[in-house]
Amino acid sequence: MFFDRPKSGETAILVHLILGTEHEPEDPREFEELVLSAGGDPVALVAGQRNAPHPKYFVGKGKLDELAELVQQTCAELVIFNHNLSPSQERNLEAALKCRVLDRTGLILDIFAQRARTHEGKLQVELAQLQHMSTRLVRGWTHLERQKGGIGLRGPGETQLETDRRLLRNRIKSILGRLDKVRRQRDQGRRSRLRAEMPTISLVGYTNAGKSTLFNRLSNAEVFVANQLFATLDPTMRRLEVNGFGPVVLADTVGFISHLPHKLVEAFRATLEEAASASLLLHVVDAHSDERSTNIARVNEVLGEIDALELPTLMVYNKIDLLENPAPRLDFDEAGKPVAVWLSAQTGQGFDLLAQAIASLLSNDIVHDTYRLLPTMGRLRAMLYERKAVLAESPSDNGNMLVEICMPRPDFYRLLQSEQLTPDDLQWQPCQSPSLTRPH
Repeated sequence: MFFDRPKSGETAILVHLILGTEHEPEDPREFEELVLSAGGDPVALVAGQRNAPHPKYFVGKGKLDELAELVQQTCAELVIFNHNLSPSQERNLEAALKCRVLDRTGLILDIFAQRARTHEGKLQVELAQLQHMSTRLVRGWTHLERQKGGIGLRGPGETQLETDRRLLRNRIKSILGRLDKVRRQRDQGRRSRLRAEMPTISLVGYTNAGKSTLFNRLSNAEVFVANQLFATLDPTMRRLEVNGFGPVVLADTVGFISHLPHKLVEAFRATLEEAASASLLLHVVDAHSDERSTNIARVNEVLGEIDALELPTLMVYNKIDLLENPAPRLDFDEAGKPVAVWLSAQTGQGFDLLAQAIASLLSNDIVHDTYRLLPTMGRLRAMLYERKAVLAESPSDNGNMLVEICMPRPDFYRLLQSEQLTPDDLQWQPCQSPSLTRPH
């Protein structure tokens, strides 16, 4: 007998089992935070342990009876599993418990649906939801077993279930086409930044690690910030001036989570490609979290899925103001390259160290040479001074200016391009020259 789903409610019973077949069990605390982020009101947590899931109900007969009794006592309208259920298990549980049943993937999809604000984000969420729903179409239209013939009633002869599946396939195809257009537009934007040689810095990290707070303080933006999982869903990009380097593009991305559903990874591939094509990744970590090491490993797992694990990465340990000794610091490797910075995005501690580390990592390709500038290149000289790229200068006998320059090579070429010049138009001289005088 088919069970009609009631209207979804917020009062929920949580189910968390420890399975012997799981290599990395889910975290019940994170599970509860996910439910709270979705707007749910957990009234009970049912925990247990099994060697393997029950093929029909996922839980055993005893736990099923316990759940049914709890649903009646608490008048819960929703039972949420911290696991992925098969479509048949979901339907069997709903029939037995007489309430709506949701698994972990469905819960995360619901949170994403609430957070999506841009057109692209809504398309990506809808695609993931439809792909998830396509295997969970419940045959509830038994009174429309098959469309009947007759005048005005002749149709394709499909059952209602077949019609629903066809409509889903058409909608998925339409969304994939629109997302492909979005992907081409993003590729075009990335190519434009590459032509301008503008580096991109992407913030990545576990959800609720403080990426948006860090993004807002760095770029003076007003991205939505909240102490909840997946507060940021839509990517935001801002231009940022890095002291000692120059302009960059800063991108805030969606937070990662353990066992992020593959449907979401595929649906958000256009967004995640911003991280995969970045010049530098800032891996933001909640330094105060007990699961710090585990969360780093989970983020690296997702970065591996989008082929971004080999990109230059700076670890950013955030929320040091919650530690006992909140002292900002910069960690280096054996070669003297910055590998980690400890700071607080909330208080601003350590941001000077972050800028220093970013400039150092992005400035591997530096122009440090001496050039003779012609008298007609006065505007180029002024722009070099404006960017504090002139280390020393001295006039020559023929009216040219001998200038020692130190600045990022992309910025240098961009300046030359704005003046319709090439490096060959400048007369290169050896960098060490005793006649140069330092500018005041």
